[in-house]
Amino acid sequence: MKKIVIVALLLANSISITCRAAELEAAPPQDISLTIYNQNFGLVREERTLDLTSGINNVRVEDVAATIDPTSVSFQSLTAPNSVVVREQNYQYDLIDPVTVLSKSLGKTVKFKQFLPGRTNELTGILLNSPQAVVSAPDGSQAVTYQGLVVKTPEAVVLNPQGQVELTELPDGLVGKPSLLWKLECAKPGTHKSEISYQAANMNWNCDYVAVLDKADEKADLTSWVTLDNKSGATYKNASLKLMAGDVHRVQPTPQPMPMMAADSAEMAVAAPPPQFSEQAFAEYHLYTLQGKTTVANNETKQLSLFNASDIPVKKLFVFEPTAGEYQPYGGAANTQKVNVKIEMDNSETNHLGMPLPKGKVRVYKKDNDGALQFVGEDQIDHTPKDEKIRLYIGDAFDLTAERKQTNQVQVSSTKQRSSYQIDLRNHKKEDVTITCIEHSWGTWTILNSSQAYTKKDAKTFEFAVKVPAGGVAQVTYEIETR
Repeated sequence: MKKIVIVALLLANSISITCRAAELEAAPPQDISLTIYNQNFGLVREERTLDLTSGINNVRVEDVAATIDPTSVSFQSLTAPNSVVVREQNYQYDLIDPVTVLSKSLGKTVKFKQFLPGRTNELTGILLNSPQAVVSAPDGSQAVTYQGLVVKTPEAVVLNPQGQVELTELPDGLVGKPSLLWKLECAKPGTHKSEISYQAANMNWNCDYVAVLDKADEKADLTSWVTLDNKSGATYKNASLKLMAGDVHRVQPTPQPMPMMAADSAEMAVAAPPPQFSEQAFAEYHLYTLQGKTTVANNETKQLSLFNASDIPVKKLFVFEPTAGEYQPYGGAANTQKVNVKIEMDNSETNHLGMPLPKGKVRVYKKDNDGALQFVGEDQIDHTPKDEKIRLYIGDAFDLTAERKQTNQVQVSSTKQRSSYQIDLRNHKKEDVTITCIEHSWGTWTILNSSQAYTKKDAKTFEFAVKVPAGGVAQVTYEIETR
């Protein structure tokens, strides 16, 4: 009688299963194309060879992703597209492991062997319940405890028996790896080159940027890295790789079960090799295609360079926005929020960019007086088309302070009031700076008078660009009428 043995040290690897004689096993993938979306899923396309007979063929396709969405599977014969159709599909994912084997062996005879010094004890009985966990022996021996296991022997009922377990047969329905089982009807027998595609979850990519500012904060070198994260349960060897940037709408998404440093600016000024990704607009998104092929292994994080750009003109901005982007009624205390430091650049060809930038984190560095690269801040950008502006908030200024307070308020009528404000700016740096003070209001408003020129940005926002001398102070006062 055939016996199935579960050994603690080998666990699930101690058991193998072969296809039924009536099943045809598809050949391994000959060509793999992988499109990964930055929404934690991917589209897998494979070419496989099938030897089909006339009529019904039961075909097993192994090595598919464990996180496959079975409803997304597409099959097509490239040799004779109209001669092969899929009549039935089964996705088998009940994998062989000790707990699963025992859980499906209720009511069957099991034998426990305990290997003791100089002798072997055996216990044979009927399995009465399913195990909840497998706990291996701490000393590394072959003994294993199946927590909660109950076995009925001719003499007694044994709780939590220990040892190596032997079964007389393997339960039905278990597979060694996730597999698709198809019932294909073929009208043209022979060898068919076929294409299989499906979606799989737990594949993701994101973009990281490294920007290195020059000494004057007027130019930057930008390096972009793509990070792939594959936890789909499959390895894609020598695959063609494409990355889709954009927010693709999905009705029912599949449930979701170190950036490198930029090169030295002097080196980046030298003619560099072309980027290894080509970009194209696709539908309403952007598609990045890797030149050549790569292997994306399961449980692996892989980094690939997307592009390099050097000598990008940038602007350093100091921004004081005490009301956090919206109107806030005066609460009686002065606003003393910090002055933000922001880096601004145009994503244009004249600025050595002019390309669709996928969303991602931008880390900003700058060299100190010793030539060592130091981290000075980071921010997140969204998907940014070409010819759009990029503004990065990288931190707060140490040597700049600002204080805003309301100095007066008059209720002119039941629908009209006048308020006066004062903003004090102090510069402890050795050079002059310009601080942009952003203010917000409500209703219908009019600036009656101000000590500095202002610019109206929208219906609720106006700002002052104030030059503050080195080691000096500047002040903004204004009176506003609101209705």
